[in-house]
Amino acid sequence: MIVDCGVYSDGRRRPGSSDVVQALAEATAENGFVWIGLSQPTAEEFAALQGQFRLPQLAVDDAVRAHQRPKLERYDGVTFAVVKPARYVDRDEVVEFGELAMFLGRDFIITVRHGDTEIPARVRHDLEADRDVLAHGPAAVLYRALDLVVDDYLAVVEAIGVDIDEIEEQVFGGVAGEHAERIYKLKREVLEFRRAVVPLVNPLQRLVGGEVPGVAADAQPYFRDVHDHVLRAADAIEGYDNLLSNVLQADLAQVTVEQNRVAVRQNEDMRKISAWAAIALVPTAIAGIYGMNFDYMPELGLRYGYFVVLAVIAGACVGLHALFRRNHWL
Repeated sequence: MIVDCGVYSDGRRRPGSSDVVQALAEATAENGFVWIGLSQPTAEEFAALQGQFRLPQLAVDDAVRAHQRPKLERYDGVTFAVVKPARYVDRDEVVEFGELAMFLGRDFIITVRHGDTEIPARVRHDLEADRDVLAHGPAAVLYRALDLVVDDYLAVVEAIGVDIDEIEEQVFGGVAGEHAERIYKLKREVLEFRRAVVPLVNPLQRLVGGEVPGVAADAQPYFRDVHDHVLRAADAIEGYDNLLSNVLQADLAQVTVEQNRVAVRQNEDMRKISAWAAIALVPTAIAGIYGMNFDYMPELGLRYGYFVVLAVIAGACVGLHALFRRNHWL
């Protein structure tokens, strides 16, 4: 359950202190904080930490169950935050999400990871190499986690933008193929991504405005930069959503136009077939009449009856052909 447990004081990590109880005692004695990293814990595994750090039950339930929307909540002495790290799988054109929950107290921070995300490890590595930022305590961990998550959001935004540009070129460049399914799938991924990004705007605004206890005034400028970045990501997502809707409508319009063209061509072909069938019907009907082989057919005795019939057939066919040409059926 516990991936890492360390005591931090004066911007650096103290050696040892892998035991939670001992680590908390050392952090309190040295005016530092203890940082505990968890990976997909169960409720039973979390029970000991909950009692030790007096974590609120509602927040613990959210951290264990996961599948929460990004948020920032304040309980008695504890701040609870949830963010959703994301990465874009370009091959499949999907956005994959993890989840990171954080409990912040005066002398501790507990990070709970769900899914495949390296954010906690990257945060620990970056802060242990930057004593000035780490000296801000648990708020520094919260800041760096948000900073890395939002930076990844911007990378996802850029990758989605590349695919949208490609779709636009295909749709408006006349590239043959079925584009609607790809556009719809990408639009769905954008909407899922939006659910991870947009709810994070308000918590960051509260952090920038000093509305969250435990975040010192000198740490607030760090969150301001993250807030600016998440606003950029949110604006880009909103633009992508509208753009994909417009491209989808344009693609459907092109499909409709092409279907109309096909229908017109089919109508023209049917008229031509009908015209030639009508022309062919004349000799067929006449030949059918004289093929009945009755003994008393008056025309059979005419000396030039054969030539007269041929002339009638030719005249009828030529007349019908001229009529159909005049009506643009042929």
